[in-house]
Amino acid sequence: MFTDECRQFLMELPHTAKIATVLADGRPHVAPVWFVLDGDMLIFTTGHTTVKALNMQRDPRVYLCVDDETPPFSYAQIEGIATISAELEPLHYWAKQIGGRYMGEERAEEYGKRNGVPGELLVRVTPTKIYYEKDITD
Repeated sequence: MFTDECRQFLMELPHTAKIATVLADGRPHVAPVWFVLDGDMLIFTTGHTTVKALNMQRDPRVYLCVDDETPPFSYAQIEGIATISAELEPLHYWAKQIGGRYMGEERAEEYGKRNGVPGELLVRVTPTKIYYEKDITD
């Protein structure tokens, strides 16, 4: 589903994704997340008591925006369905991958141990729609 160009944009630099979820009263809730891609699946972790976790457990529809804030500016918008798991082995694995991506490989294990624990959740987003715009000011 991701074009090669969009995938490269998403993984080249560790941009933070902003995820929008739906509050119980229908209002949007937006929060930043660190993420990695696994094929066409976007993966991140979150605490089980966070607003976004509670929202996704009730309504799995999500919308993410990843942008490059430096000229010539690019961005990707991903609409999708979130699947949540508390299974520790994959949670630790992906927490380590995400930590290494954002904090450097030398700290990957530290972040895996910190974020791959009971109380944290692994979220996999299956995209249903992707929109990517590159170099919008050129």
